[in-house]
Amino acid sequence: MLTIDALHVTYGGAVQALRGISMEVPDGKVVAVLGSNGAGKTTLLRTISGTLRLHRGKVESGSVRYGDSVLGNRDPAQTVRLGLVQVPEGRHIFGRLTVEENLRAGGMGNKDKAAKARARDRVYEMFPVLEERSAQRGALLSGGEQQMLAIGRALMASPQLLLLDEPSLGLAPRIIGQIGEVIAEINRQGTSVLLVEQNATMALGVADLAYVLDVGEVSLSGSAKELARTDEVQRLYLGHDSDEPRQRAGVASGKTLSRWTA
Repeated sequence: MLTIDALHVTYGGAVQALRGISMEVPDGKVVAVLGSNGAGKTTLLRTISGTLRLHRGKVESGSVRYGDSVLGNRDPAQTVRLGLVQVPEGRHIFGRLTVEENLRAGGMGNKDKAAKARARDRVYEMFPVLEERSAQRGALLSGGEQQMLAIGRALMASPQLLLLDEPSLGLAPRIIGQIGEVIAEINRQGTSVLLVEQNATMALGVADLAYVLDVGEVSLSGSAKELARTDEVQRLYLGHDSDEPRQRAGVASGKTLSRWTA
């Protein structure tokens, strides 16, 4: 389990990005973190993954623990070895490398050749279009395909907890629906997911639990289903009032993943 307790984070010693955040990501669950731009969502993931210092951020107080391990002072490579892998906002694939080379880069920390082969097979089974284009440079893929490659590259490290930062950003609505299916499938295969998203419809559709960040603080938390019914979440994130008829969006329980073909 990932446990965050009373976490305070600043940038440059002056700008407060997180103000006493506490939350948990239980093993085997999908947890969504919602919030507008500037709410602190990306800072939260940077703190967990060990990349905060690269952005001149600092943990002032509080703690981040994964199981028995304290994450606060670990570098990103150590965090990956513990089983936590982040897919950054904006994908950041290696555009000059081929799909296959991007995937190999994702598995570089794994010395077990058999495990890397199983991970690659898992990625290609989930995203057959990537196997079809394995020799194609990443920069020539569509935006949706690049997002699939970024997720696949992270899966090559065989994560126990996958950190996803705005995976739907800039994608068409149809592709966003497929991203939601992919997240649900990854979770069904045994990987916990912390999903940071502005698209509340998709996020609440796949999540078990959810937190809402507002200016660096947790303003709401609970089961995703319960939060989707609150007036505040419906008004601010789902675009309708609680008395309007609606259908809960996302991936239904037990739904089979439609393989990535776009």
